[in-house]
Amino acid sequence: MSLKLLHEPETEDPILSVVNLIDIFLVIIAALLITVAQNPLINPFSKQDVTVITDPGKPTMEMVVKKGEKIEKYKASGQIGSGDGEKAGVAYRMKDGSIVYVPETAPASGAATPARTGQP
Repeated sequence: MSLKLLHEPETEDPILSVVNLIDIFLVIIAALLITVAQNPLINPFSKQDVTVITDPGKPTMEMVVKKGEKIEKYKASGQIGSGDGEKAGVAYRMKDGSIVYVPETAPASGAATPARTGQP
Protein backbone atom coordinates (compact mmCIF):
# COMPACT_ATOMS: atom_id res chain seq x y z
CA MET A 1 0.00 0.00 0.00
CA SER A 2 1.67 3.21 1.11
CA LEU A 3 4.81 1.35 2.13
CA LYS A 4 6.14 1.66 -1.44
CA LEU A 5 6.40 5.44 -1.05
CA LEU A 6 8.53 5.12 2.06
CA HIS A 7 11.03 2.77 0.39
CA GLU A 8 11.91 4.87 -2.68
CA PRO A 9 15.59 4.75 -3.52
CA GLU A 10 17.54 7.93 -2.77
CA THR A 11 18.90 8.16 -6.30
CA GLU A 12 15.53 9.30 -7.60
CA ASP A 13 15.44 12.35 -5.30
CA PRO A 14 16.00 15.48 -7.48
CA ILE A 15 17.26 17.59 -4.59
CA LEU A 16 20.39 15.42 -4.32
CA SER A 17 21.66 16.61 -7.71
CA VAL A 18 21.28 20.23 -6.57
CA VAL A 19 23.27 19.49 -3.43
CA ASN A 20 26.05 17.95 -5.55
CA LEU A 21 26.16 21.07 -7.75
CA ILE A 22 26.48 23.28 -4.67
CA ASP A 23 29.41 21.16 -3.47
CA ILE A 24 31.16 21.54 -6.84
CA PHE A 25 30.68 25.31 -6.81
CA LEU A 26 32.11 25.53 -3.26
CA VAL A 27 35.24 23.68 -4.37
CA ILE A 28 35.65 26.00 -7.38
CA ILE A 29 35.23 29.12 -5.21
CA ALA A 30 37.78 27.82 -2.69
CA ALA A 31 40.30 27.19 -5.50
CA LEU A 32 39.80 30.71 -6.88
CA LEU A 33 40.25 32.28 -3.44
CA ILE A 34 43.50 30.37 -2.90
CA THR A 35 44.75 31.52 -6.32
CA VAL A 36 43.98 35.17 -5.56
CA ALA A 37 45.62 34.95 -2.14
CA GLN A 38 48.85 33.54 -3.60
CA ASN A 39 49.20 36.06 -6.48
CA PRO A 40 50.89 39.23 -5.15
CA LEU A 41 49.64 41.44 -8.00
CA ILE A 42 45.93 40.79 -7.61
CA ASN A 43 45.82 40.17 -3.85
CA PRO A 44 43.87 43.13 -2.42
CA PHE A 45 45.20 42.50 1.09
CA SER A 46 48.89 42.61 0.17
CA LYS A 47 50.62 45.90 1.01
CA GLN A 48 54.09 44.88 -0.23
CA ASP A 49 55.69 46.40 -3.33
CA VAL A 50 56.00 44.00 -6.28
CA THR A 51 57.78 44.26 -9.66
CA VAL A 52 57.11 41.72 -12.43
CA ILE A 53 59.16 41.70 -15.67
CA THR A 54 57.92 39.67 -18.63
CA ASP A 55 60.12 38.78 -21.65
CA PRO A 56 63.29 40.45 -20.27
CA GLY A 57 65.68 41.76 -22.92
CA LYS A 58 63.21 41.32 -25.80
CA PRO A 59 61.37 44.01 -27.76
CA THR A 60 58.08 42.81 -26.18
CA MET A 61 59.37 43.31 -22.63
CA GLU A 62 56.85 44.64 -20.13
CA MET A 63 57.24 45.66 -16.50
CA VAL A 64 54.39 45.81 -13.98
CA VAL A 65 55.11 47.70 -10.74
CA LYS A 66 52.75 47.56 -7.76
CA LYS A 67 53.39 50.08 -4.99
CA GLY A 68 50.76 49.73 -2.29
CA GLU A 69 47.44 49.91 -4.14
CA LYS A 70 48.83 51.67 -7.23
CA ILE A 71 49.72 49.49 -10.25
CA GLU A 72 51.74 50.89 -13.16
CA LYS A 73 52.55 49.09 -16.42
CA TYR A 74 55.56 49.97 -18.58
CA LYS A 75 56.26 48.69 -22.11
CA ALA A 76 59.66 48.64 -23.79
CA SER A 77 60.00 51.00 -26.74
CA GLY A 78 62.90 49.06 -28.25
CA GLN A 79 65.23 52.08 -28.11
CA ILE A 80 68.41 52.32 -26.09
CA GLY A 81 68.15 54.74 -23.20
CA SER A 82 70.53 57.61 -22.64
CA GLY A 83 71.21 60.11 -19.92
CA ASP A 84 73.80 61.92 -17.87
CA GLY A 85 75.65 60.15 -15.12
CA GLU A 86 78.94 58.80 -13.95
CA LYS A 87 80.42 55.39 -13.38
CA ALA A 88 79.38 54.05 -9.99
CA GLY A 89 81.19 50.72 -9.98
CA VAL A 90 81.78 47.46 -11.78
CA ALA A 91 79.58 44.35 -12.00
CA TYR A 92 81.05 40.87 -12.45
CA ARG A 93 79.18 37.71 -13.51
CA MET A 94 80.46 34.71 -11.55
CA LYS A 95 80.76 31.14 -12.88
CA ASP A 96 77.60 30.10 -11.02
CA GLY A 97 75.57 32.83 -12.78
CA SER A 98 75.35 35.25 -9.87
CA ILE A 99 76.32 38.89 -10.30
CA VAL A 100 78.57 40.75 -7.88
CA TYR A 101 78.59 44.55 -7.82
CA VAL A 102 81.76 46.29 -6.64
CA PRO A 103 81.34 50.03 -6.03
CA GLU A 104 84.19 52.37 -6.92
CA THR A 105 86.17 53.66 -4.00
CA ALA A 106 85.77 57.37 -3.49
CA PRO A 107 87.37 59.63 -0.92
CA ALA A 108 85.25 59.80 2.18
CA SER A 109 83.28 63.01 2.38
CA GLY A 110 84.19 65.10 5.35
CA ALA A 111 87.72 63.70 5.51
CA ALA A 112 90.07 65.99 7.37
CA THR A 113 92.62 67.90 5.29
CA PRO A 114 96.21 67.86 6.53
CA ALA A 115 97.04 70.73 8.81
CA ARG A 116 99.48 73.37 7.54
CA THR A 117 102.44 74.38 9.49
CA GLY A 118 103.91 77.84 9.33
CA GLN A 119 102.42 81.01 7.96
CA PRO A 120 101.45 81.58 4.35
